[in-house]
Formats: sequence, C-alpha cells, structure tokens
Amino acid sequence: MGKDQKEPKNMPLPSSTLERTELTLILSFLKEIGIEVIETELPDGTFLPGLSLGPNCVYVDHSRLLYPGDLLHEAGHLAVTAADQRSKIGTAEIATDWPNGGEELGAILWSYAASKHIGIPEEVVFHKNGYKNESEWLIENFKNGVYVGMPFLEWTGIAFGKSRAEQENKPGFPAVLKWLRD
Repeated sequence: MGKDQKEPKNMPLPSSTLERTELTLILSFLKEIGIEVIETELPDGTFLPGLSLGPNCVYVDHSRLLYPGDLLHEAGHLAVTAADQRSKIGTAEIATDWPNGGEELGAILWSYAASKHIGIPEEVVFHKNGYKNESEWLIENFKNGVYVGMPFLEWTGIAFGKSRAEQENKPGFPAVLKWLRD
C-alpha cells in the first residue's frame, strides 16, 4: 500500500441499482482473473476519480468513484503490463514512461474485451466523460472491427486479431487467449 493510503475499510457502493450491478460484475470478474481490488480511502486528485494503481492491485474509493467502467480500464493497465513489472506499479521502481503508448492502447482494448466478456455495455467503460472525448469514436471503431493497438495484444499473446486468429485456428478479438500478460 502506498505511503499516502490508509488501511482498507468497507466503502459505500454506488447508489443506483444499475451501477451496483455493473460494479458487482466488474469486481467479480477481476477477482476471478486474479486482479486484486483493494477498497480504501483515496485523496482528491487521482488520475481517475476514486481509483489508483498499486503493486499488483487497483485501489478503489467507492465514495469517489464516478464511473464503474473506469475500474476495468485501470485493471487493464495491470493486465497488459509484463508480469515481472506489475509489482512495481505505483512505486518509484516502475519506468517513468509507464504506461507506454502500446500499453495504453492495450489497456483500452483489454477493457473493451472485458466488457464484452462480462456482458456490460461498452458505454459503461467508454463513457462520455472519458478518453479525451473520443469514447464515441472508440466504440464506433470497435463495432466496425477496427481495433487500434491489436498488434500489441498479439505481441503479448493476450489476443489475436482476425487474420492471426484464422492462421492459428484460435478465437479472434474481442475473445482473449489469456487475461494477464506473462
């Protein structure tokens, strides 16, 4: 746990039934694939409200979390980071350029695949107030099978694009081969 973070405690969940359902699905999925989510109080000013990344985990402050889907994107950063680097996230040991451009695109695609896998609308992750106002553009591309950043996911072995999937006789994206990068 980071030096500025307090001991985990029970935090209130989002108030609407829909948000609670989406959050429950997301939390259950992340637990199932081995991404730890630690409930804690976080200060104002985190990159995404109510979320912070730490060594091998995502910290969530339910009282500050604005968009449950942001949790999937942050988990995507953990998932697409090399296994030997995940324990350095949130510490001074992680590279100053982390996440790099490929990892950022990989986290975006990963979170899209995760949303499809758990059955929540892509608008939950790619909400109107995220992704530098490019959420609609991203969703439209995904619906048309345009997956910017697919070479990164192929390189990591997480997923295959259509052509590579056909060559390998494996399922194509948004299906994934594994949820965590080796």
